[in-house]
Amino acid sequence: MKIDVYDTYAHSKNGHVIHFDVFVKEGTDPKIAFAYAQKFLIGIGEEETSLKQSHCNFCHTEQANPKVLKTVEEIGYAILEMEGCPNSVI
Repeated sequence: MKIDVYDTYAHSKNGHVIHFDVFVKEGTDPKIAFAYAQKFLIGIGEEETSLKQSHCNFCHTEQANPKVLKTVEEIGYAILEMEGCPNSVI
C-alpha cells in the first residue's frame, strides 16, 4: 500500500517545536490527516490548537513499510515522532 506523508509542526505549551509526520492511506483528504495530527497532540498532552492547517503539509507519497502498514490498517494513520515528541528519534 502507498501512503501519503504529511510533514507536521506545532508548538508545545513550553514553546518548543514539535515535529512529526502523519502517515495516511494514499488519497486521504488533508483535513483527515490534520485531524489525526490534532489527535496525536492531545494524546501527548499538548493543545490541538497549537497546530495550524498550514503546518500539516502533504510532503510525498511512498510505499509503506510493514510496521506503518499494519498501524494504518488498524487505526487509519501512523505517526513518526521526530523533534520535540515524547518518543523522538531526533
